[in-house]
Amino acid sequence: MASETLSQHDIDRLLGSGASRPTPRSGSGMDVQVYDFRRPARVSKERLRTLEAMYERLVKNLEAWVISRVRGQIEVRLQSVEQFSFGEFTLSLPTPCSAFIFEIGGTGQKGVIDIGPEFGFYVIDRVFGGTGTAAVPMRSLTPIERMAIRTVAERVTQLTEEIWQDHVPMELAVTGFESSPEILQVANREDPVLVANVEITAGGQSGLMLICLPFSVLDKFFTSSGQQRLALLHSSDAEREATRLRTETAVREMPVPISVRLPQFELSMEDLMQLKVGSLIPTGIPKDAKLLVRTGDQERFLGAAGRVGGMLAVRIVDSVSPNVT
Repeated sequence: MASETLSQHDIDRLLGSGASRPTPRSGSGMDVQVYDFRRPARVSKERLRTLEAMYERLVKNLEAWVISRVRGQIEVRLQSVEQFSFGEFTLSLPTPCSAFIFEIGGTGQKGVIDIGPEFGFYVIDRVFGGTGTAAVPMRSLTPIERMAIRTVAERVTQLTEEIWQDHVPMELAVTGFESSPEILQVANREDPVLVANVEITAGGQSGLMLICLPFSVLDKFFTSSGQQRLALLHSSDAEREATRLRTETAVREMPVPISVRLPQFELSMEDLMQLKVGSLIPTGIPKDAKLLVRTGDQERFLGAAGRVGGMLAVRIVDSVSPNVT
């Protein structure tokens, strides 16, 4: 009845008093999760699996590319793909950071690639002739060091374009650099972003490389991926075969770095100091010596040197076990 007087117990229940608040019973099977209305989760488990598969491709291609450049042992692994606000992303960056800013063509939006200090200074040390085992200095990159690392950021943008081309075609171009997270102005602090955390182990040290994309340019992926999968299920055999052929073509056209090495030989320091442009180096290696052919970071074939149409060439004559060191 409307005129019925509420008891103190009823009042406590309405006000959520701690003394009378019901507590979950053990074994009840209740799964209570905190929901943030300011930053609602937009990455479902199904889409997260798709994102992880996409970025795994990026990681494998990046690992092969970096190994071919620095000639060292590197392990690149995808740690996670997560949703953050841009403010949370900037708080996760080290100080100083090595953040390369890239523009997303035709959208007016920008993204960030942060090259962690461990990986960044390892690449710099190897590029300039070091062993890659030097200690990591806590300082900003110099302009020359920045140019050496920029090639890595540009390669990451290319690989990011490739993994997103079937979902959200993008044209990315590195346009800036920032070493202070506090003044990194790419998006509003509350704007949601998608961040891929890539763990890189090199030179006995591990660090993170972060790839940040704004959610605003990925709406097509999060709103239409379900319809695309449904359309694929209901497509005809001819359409599915055409999709398979496109996928197979893309895999076959994927670039694989190939390098060829001569057998090792020794040169005295005196002969080394006398080298100049046009000098001939006596190696003592027979002209029919087998060359070692590497695909990525693996030694796969033995080859013989020769010429084809006036150009240097290598003919594969035998294969070796991929785990040969």
